[in-house]
Amino acid sequence: MKSKMRRVSTALALVAAAAIALTGCASNSGGSDAGAKAKNCKTLTTAQAQKATSADDFGGFDCLVAAAEKEGHLNVITLPPSWANYGKIIAGFEKKYPGIKINSENPDGSSQDEVDAANNDKGQSTAPDVFDIGTTVLEQNMDIVTPYKVQNWDDIPTDFKDPDGKWYYDYTGVMSIGYDSSKIKTAPKSLNDLLGSEYKNSVAIKMSPVKANEALMSVVLAALDNGGSADNLQPGVDWFKKLKDAGNYIPTVASQATVNNGETPVVIQWSFNNVGWGDESQGGNPNFKTVIPSGPAVGSYYNQAVAAWGPNPAAARLWEEYLYTPEVQNLYLAAGAFPATLDAMTKAGKVDEDALKSAGGQPSSITLLSDDQATKAGTFIAKAWPAAMGQ
Repeated sequence: MKSKMRRVSTALALVAAAAIALTGCASNSGGSDAGAKAKNCKTLTTAQAQKATSADDFGGFDCLVAAAEKEGHLNVITLPPSWANYGKIIAGFEKKYPGIKINSENPDGSSQDEVDAANNDKGQSTAPDVFDIGTTVLEQNMDIVTPYKVQNWDDIPTDFKDPDGKWYYDYTGVMSIGYDSSKIKTAPKSLNDLLGSEYKNSVAIKMSPVKANEALMSVVLAALDNGGSADNLQPGVDWFKKLKDAGNYIPTVASQATVNNGETPVVIQWSFNNVGWGDESQGGNPNFKTVIPSGPAVGSYYNQAVAAWGPNPAAARLWEEYLYTPEVQNLYLAAGAFPATLDAMTKAGKVDEDALKSAGGQPSSITLLSDDQATKAGTFIAKAWPAAMGQ
């Protein structure tokens, strides 16, 4: 992974408060009937399939489909339906490949939970097959992933992927503030607004930044907004300590359920999650609005990776092929998450322009932590956060 801080440039705007429904997905081949068309396929053992680095190792894409349908299962983890449109994405995969049943475990878990499940369930049929995981945690656990390159590999920018295929970016949002407009009468404009008295017992994040990349990025945002930097997160920890001392921070783990019941009226999290939690058609709270606060914008691409010892290695690789089709990348975009192949889709005329407009246009000047910075941030926060916040 790269070693210096980057900024992604195009145009940043407020994320819209409603996602766009898209039609079902198509892939490079003819769907689940591709298995019937497969010829001259290679017969791989599970151990051999776990080493496959491309569809060619199975004899081609149709053979990959046939092998995945023979397995009949795919284990995914920490993919809540409201997160980046994963409800529709999972449903689309099962519709396209009806012979493969997706087992979605611990949908409200963290990146660290993915690692723990991979290690604790190693050798069992319940082990994760694929990961959607934050960079900081992945950097510390590279042994759980194995190389694989999708057919649309060239559509992923060079600095968005490991050259050997161990990981590749899938999407990012920007850190945002979600608030319940029925309870919070004045919309916050900046992060520091949340220190005010009207936000008493109101502000939450998702999980602990020690375990979850999304929570860690909220500390990065607070640091950048208060004189710190990607290499100096102490001002971010100090800001959250001020929030706690003011009586505004609540330790409740925010979720769509706690937003709906009013327990967490203000949430600092990814823009696509705040947008999703305000989508009434997806069971969200229609009063929940999204604000991109003034000041620095912080993003963090999540990584896709194939599990090194997943029990369904062909299905895992087919899942990755599916995710990187323009149809599914557009489903990320429809939820307000900017997909890794956005530039390639735009150049090829394959981007959903309505979805892009709804998401506020291509993101501009988003601060991304380098891999070295993300690793150091994780090490720092593991000690500094519990010391300051007691959790």
